[in-house]
Amino acid sequence: MSEKQGKILIVDDDEDILVAGKLLLKRHYASVETCNNPECIPDLLASDSFDAILLDMNFGPGESSGAQGFVWLKKILEIDPQAVVVMITAHGGVGVAVEAMKQGATDFVAKPWQNEKMVATLSASVKLRQSRSEADALKKTNRTLAKAVSEPKQPILGDSKPMRDVLSMIERAAPTDANVLILGENGTGKELVARELHRQSNRADQVFMSVDLGAVTESLFESELFGHKKGAFTDARDDRIGRLQAAEGGTLFLDEIGNLPLHLQAKLLTVLEQRYVTPVGSDKRVPINVRVIAATNVAPDKLRSEEVFRQDLLFRLNTVEIHLPPLRDRPEDIPEIAQYYAGLYCRKYGRAEKTFTDDAMAAIKAYSWPGNVRALRHALERAVILSEADAFTGIDFQFEAQPNQPGAVAERSTAPAPSAEPAESADDLNLERLERNAIAQALKIHRYNISHAAKDLGLTRAALYRRMEKHGL
Repeated sequence: MSEKQGKILIVDDDEDILVAGKLLLKRHYASVETCNNPECIPDLLASDSFDAILLDMNFGPGESSGAQGFVWLKKILEIDPQAVVVMITAHGGVGVAVEAMKQGATDFVAKPWQNEKMVATLSASVKLRQSRSEADALKKTNRTLAKAVSEPKQPILGDSKPMRDVLSMIERAAPTDANVLILGENGTGKELVARELHRQSNRADQVFMSVDLGAVTESLFESELFGHKKGAFTDARDDRIGRLQAAEGGTLFLDEIGNLPLHLQAKLLTVLEQRYVTPVGSDKRVPINVRVIAATNVAPDKLRSEEVFRQDLLFRLNTVEIHLPPLRDRPEDIPEIAQYYAGLYCRKYGRAEKTFTDDAMAAIKAYSWPGNVRALRHALERAVILSEADAFTGIDFQFEAQPNQPGAVAERSTAPAPSAEPAESADDLNLERLERNAIAQALKIHRYNISHAAKDLGLTRAALYRRMEKHGL
C-alpha cells in the first residue's frame, strides 16, 4: 500500500461536519486538520502549508448568503495565491458556489456530500495544488538558471578611447529592443558584448540563448532554430522546440552569422520579419518574442556585398551596429587585460600571484596579437603553467614571426634597416654607440622578444639583459 500523502484543512462552524470530514479524509491523506473559527485561518496558513482547503460558505446561525465565504476566500488567496480552495455549500446554494469559483475557488461540494464525490473532488484538488507547486518551483529554477547562464563569463576590460566608445554604445542600445549587429575580428570579445547588452536590457531576468551558426550544418539549420515535430525526418524521435522558442522573452545571440548561406539567410529573414516560427513537420505557426543580437568577423565592406550577405537581412539585423577594435589598435589596454588573466590563471592552477617585468610587458605590448584578446588569454595561461620565476619575463612569451598579418612581427630583412639612433656620422666607429644601436635595432625587429633578439645578436639572454641595462634600453 502506498504511503498516504497530502495535507487537508477543513474550516466549518458545524462540529458534525468537521468530525465527518476528518473521519472520511484521514483514510486517504497523511494529515487532516479542522477549524471551527475562520479567524484562525491566517495563523494556520502562516504556520503550515495545505494541499487543499475545504471552506464553508456560511458561518453562524441563519447565514445563507455566502458573503462570509467570499470574504475568507479572498483572504486565503491574498495570503497564498497558489492555494486550492474547495467551497462547502448547502443544497440550493450551487449558484453561490459557482460565483465563488469565478472569484478563485477551485471546486465545491454540496452537503450532505457523497463520500465518493468528496474524495474524488479532493483528489483532483490536491493534484492541482501539486502541479501548481511544481510549476512555481520550475519557474523559479528556470529564472535562476537563466540568470546564471546569462551572466557575463568575464568583464569587458579596457579603458582606451575605442573601448569607451563601445561601452557607450552598449549603454545606449541595451535598454531598447533594437536588433544589434556586432562586428569584429576573431577573439575581440563579441559574445561578451552580446551578454553585456542582455545584462543591461529589460530582458535581463530571462534567458540568453547563444547559437554558433558556423557550427550548425545546413541540413539541421531549420530544426535547430525553428524546432521540429516527431517524425518530421529520420532522427526526429520526439517533438523539439527550436532555439528561437527556447529564448522566448529573452535574447537570442546568433554568432558567426556571416557564415550562413544565402538560401538560409532568406529563411531567417522571414522569421524575423513575421515574428513567427513554423517547426519542421508542422503547419502551425508559433509566435515568438525574442531580441536578436548577431555577430560576425566578416569585414564590413565584404558584408555589404549582395553575393555574400542579403542586404535586407543586414538592414533587419543592424539597427545598431557595434564595431569592436582589434587589440593592436588599443595597446594601452593590454596591461590591464594581461594582469586580469594572469591573476585568473594563477588562482585556477594554484600558483602564487606574479608581476610582469618591464621586458615582459614591453614584449606583449609590442606584439600585434592577430588572435586578439583570446590569443593573449591563451598566452597568459601558458605562461602561468610554464613560468618558474617569481615574475613573468620576456622568455615566458614566445612569439613567432607572422608575415602578412596586420601589425604582425616581421621577419628580419637582409637589407639594412634604419638605425634606432642615428650615428653622429657614417664613419662613426664608437663601440659604445654601435653596440647600443645594434641592440636597439634587434629589439625593434623582434618586438622585444628577448630570446629572438639575443639569438640574432649572438648573445645569451643574460648577457643581453646586462647590455640593455647598461645602455638604458
